[in-house]
Amino acid sequence: MYSIIVVPPPTTEDQPQLRLAPGERLVFGRAVPEGGLPIRHEGVSRRAGEITAHGTFWTLSNLSARQTYVVENPEGAGEHVKVAPGRLDAPVPFEFSRIVLPAGGDLLPVEVWAPRHDYLRGEDGTDGEPTAPAFSLDRTKRYFAVLAALCEPRLRGAPHAPLPTMAEVVERLGPAWPAASRTSVQWNIDYLAVKLRLKPGPDRAEAGPRLNGKKESLVSLALRFDLVREDDLVVLAAPPHAAPTAAPGRTDR
Repeated sequence: MYSIIVVPPPTTEDQPQLRLAPGERLVFGRAVPEGGLPIRHEGVSRRAGEITAHGTFWTLSNLSARQTYVVENPEGAGEHVKVAPGRLDAPVPFEFSRIVLPAGGDLLPVEVWAPRHDYLRGEDGTDGEPTAPAFSLDRTKRYFAVLAALCEPRLRGAPHAPLPTMAEVVERLGPAWPAASRTSVQWNIDYLAVKLRLKPGPDRAEAGPRLNGKKESLVSLALRFDLVREDDLVVLAAPPHAAPTAAPGRTDR
């Protein structure tokens, strides 16, 4: 099973998301062998770096001779890791990460998601492989707040209520997440679709569902398996100083 998802920079045309299983490596740069992530920018080294997937985290090797890379945590308040030139296998602990590559006068982002969560076994001493959780959601993350906002009308006693529009979701998230926008909400919906395995993988030829279909699928799955309950709606009413501490995504998260 894959554990790491790599999202190429916006300048990389027609390059799908890449999924790595534990132990797999991905080389990225201006001129990489087949199977790597090509980044066609004259300011990027031919072999700029290498990502290695582990069970619940990943490591970054900086193959550049001069450039320091910064790995940002978009859900933290400026939290980041510096990876010096030539540094090999620097561990990255964030669930959502953004590698920032200096490229001439540009800064190119490569996003890396680590959605797999492993948990401690029970204390009964049972041997054998643990049961993998069907759904792995962290209620402190903002993607969960987005899911709660989508589910709220039906959790409030209207099982056939239409789903909220994007504008309504943004407005509903305002008390807990003032910086929420249509773009950030859409990004979180897309991330949820990947995390809950509703979106086809990059090896599938057919396109994923349209946004409305994706929202409906997410809400249907969440309510069917009690992934969001009515008491979880408290994440939407939190005052700004007690907002959920995590926010996957790009610059406005």
